[in-house]
Amino acid sequence: MAKKIKQLEHIAIIMDGNGRWAQKNGLKHLDGHRQGAEAVKKVINACESHGIKYLTLYAFSTENWKRSKFEVNGLMRLLESFLTDNLSTLHEKNIALKAIGRLDKLPFFVRRKLFKAIAETAGNESGTVILALNYGGRAEIVDAAKKIVKEAISGKISPDDIDENRFAEYLYAPDIPAPDLMIRTSGEMRLSNFMLWELAYSEFFITDTLWPDFGSDELAEAVESYYKRERRFGGRTGDR
Repeated sequence: MAKKIKQLEHIAIIMDGNGRWAQKNGLKHLDGHRQGAEAVKKVINACESHGIKYLTLYAFSTENWKRSKFEVNGLMRLLESFLTDNLSTLHEKNIALKAIGRLDKLPFFVRRKLFKAIAETAGNESGTVILALNYGGRAEIVDAAKKIVKEAISGKISPDDIDENRFAEYLYAPDIPAPDLMIRTSGEMRLSNFMLWELAYSEFFITDTLWPDFGSDELAEAVESYYKRERRFGGRTGDR
């Protein structure tokens, strides 16, 4: 039997369209990213009103290093400023900060600020914001496979013990449930190497709205769309 739609607990967002927003408004790309950071604040607030416990934001992919050095440096400085400016807000809202990705490759000044914010908010329990930084879905699966191989070679686990549930324990954030809903802004119809394992049965919501223009009204539309759906997880309506 089809499963009744569950309480929306985890939203993952591909925040796309900062550059197009800047171009549309006659501004530089970094101005678009700055406005995108403001949209992040709005969405964090809106998630609280909808009872969303987990929010994962695709902030910087493993492929984003291909952008100009000027833009990458600007993004890293913007991330540092965002962490500094919003740490007190996370505390006020009792929200924990986490990060997933190959974090060791981030610049030292970003890692220092990031790990400080993660440590200082670790005890917060009302919600969790997860930043995907230097993140790639394929990289995550490869990194998980490497951990499993090392443990198998050392004799800690047997290859026969590995199934989907066991494999998931080696992903970047095994303690966080898979997203119920994935939102992508700017109208693009692709995953862009985002959470390839975790999004297997997530509902998708694609909007033409550019990320800097995404706010509480747009999130409410996505949430409403989710609750109108029926999640079958491979089954059929009426199956028992």
